[in-house]
Amino acid sequence: MACDKSFCSNHLLLSPEKAGVIDLLRILIYSDVHKREFVDSSEEGEESFERRWIMFVSILAQKLLLLVAKPLSLIGSVIEFWLNFLSSNRNFGRLLVNCFRGKVMPDRESASYISIVGYLDKRVELDNRIRPGDSEYHAALSMMASKASYENKAYLQTTITHHWQMDFLGSYNFWNDYQRKVTTQAFMLRDRDTIMVAFRGTEPFNAADWCMDFDLSRYELPGVGNIHGGFMKALGLQKTLGWPKELDPLLKTPAPFAYYAIREKLRSLLGENDKVKYVLTGHSLGGALAILFPAILAIHGETWLMERLEGVYTFGQPRVGDDKFGEFMERVLKEHRIAYFRFVYSNDIVPRLPFDDSASMFTHFGRCCYFNSKYEGNVIPEEPNKNYFSPLQVIPMMMNAWYELMRSFMIAWEKGPSYKEGLLLRIFRVIGLLIPGIPAHIPQDYVNSTRLGGSQLFLHQQ
Repeated sequence: MACDKSFCSNHLLLSPEKAGVIDLLRILIYSDVHKREFVDSSEEGEESFERRWIMFVSILAQKLLLLVAKPLSLIGSVIEFWLNFLSSNRNFGRLLVNCFRGKVMPDRESASYISIVGYLDKRVELDNRIRPGDSEYHAALSMMASKASYENKAYLQTTITHHWQMDFLGSYNFWNDYQRKVTTQAFMLRDRDTIMVAFRGTEPFNAADWCMDFDLSRYELPGVGNIHGGFMKALGLQKTLGWPKELDPLLKTPAPFAYYAIREKLRSLLGENDKVKYVLTGHSLGGALAILFPAILAIHGETWLMERLEGVYTFGQPRVGDDKFGEFMERVLKEHRIAYFRFVYSNDIVPRLPFDDSASMFTHFGRCCYFNSKYEGNVIPEEPNKNYFSPLQVIPMMMNAWYELMRSFMIAWEKGPSYKEGLLLRIFRVIGLLIPGIPAHIPQDYVNSTRLGGSQLFLHQQ
């Protein structure tokens, strides 16, 4: 199926399914990569070794993920099932009761069934010390919504309506035209005069999600800059149509495209009341989609929707474009007075990827809302150690990982029982001793940051 690339002025598309082992080796040896079948590029000539190395890593990672997709999904399902099984049958007596009731096996569609991400941080209630109107309120609510986005529809509906006392507007699954499957998820809620759209991040055992993260294909849009290809595909880029402003009404897909479906839903909801505005949020991959959504609105000239957008809150968001794209977005956000808060906790590895260098061409824009491991917040131009792999940072990161592990045993005593960390999260803390930055990406520390350091951070911004 031919890909429509007429919407962009320049492109580099990587197709891992077309690359064999010999092809991968050739990337590192020969510089004429644009002649290869698995590379579709509008550029000609030779590529530097640095860029060829990035292509090699991107394609190799995707090929390995595609190879282990089914067993990876099975492992995740088994772990998730047993976590829920043990939780719903806490002891032998409860197991016997459930046997008589015929409810021994957990129901994956029930409100009590929780994802692996949910078991890392099981908090449901909002912090009652942060009230509507407080400077950190939307940040704290956005992070809880971003964490909840990993859960099923029943969980979301119960949490939002019964615990948060807000209106649940629906959860949605979206089609990825390149992977030919449903990969993107989001939900919407209404809190008084604010509608919130929360995009789900990368699920730990979902190979399709990881492939989008590692897909370093890119599209350069005229006057906009280069944008991460994997995230564009997740948001609704289509193979045969590219990125049209309006969809063909005759187009049939198993599920809607994320950008177009959410845009239409917002048009309908916002049209009912001129006072209502909306907020976009997401953790990890979800954060990337949250900030790309207004970018596409601006490209399509959706001025009315841009004017109703109050803010974008992302947590652990990876880089989504080059410096030219960053300049474009800063102009757009300033013109429409849209607040953009990019939260980064400590040594979280994800906001430091893809690398910010001349080879990868990706960079962050806007200010960074940075929290250290003591949950002290500050607004800075860029997170420390922006590319993660600095040799000078190895020892400080290892020491910080030990501190976070020890803190996990003490924080409930210091901050209260709602901050207690479970066994599963402590296992991740131990992994962090070997690979610092992995457990720092877990929602737990971002929730803690918005609750314990949010007021301090927003005070710095004023």
